[in-house]
Amino acid sequence: MATAKTAAKTAAKKATTIKAADSAAPAKKRAPNAAFMKALTPSAQLAEVIGATPLPRTEVTKKVWEYIKAHHLQDPAKKTMINADAKLKEIFKKEQVSMFEMTKLISGHLK
Repeated sequence: MATAKTAAKTAAKKATTIKAADSAAPAKKRAPNAAFMKALTPSAQLAEVIGATPLPRTEVTKKVWEYIKAHHLQDPAKKTMINADAKLKEIFKKEQVSMFEMTKLISGHLK
């Protein structure tokens, strides 16, 4: 008889847990950070790559990646490295940069 009571208690706990999970409100979608959505004006050197119109940081990064892929500037041996052409060399001040360093260097060209 003790096992029947234990089984009943376990079933009750499971039912309560399921009800609590069902009644929980759906997760709210996170609002984007306003700092990332603020339109920034690119410098003259960066404008040659992405255009002169003010864009949010996220869009600037996307446009730079589009340029890199269109001109095949990603190092084939090590995909995290970007080989700079003449336009990117003015921005990066180096022959080759890592993709993680790239965003830091680009942020210096945004106002």
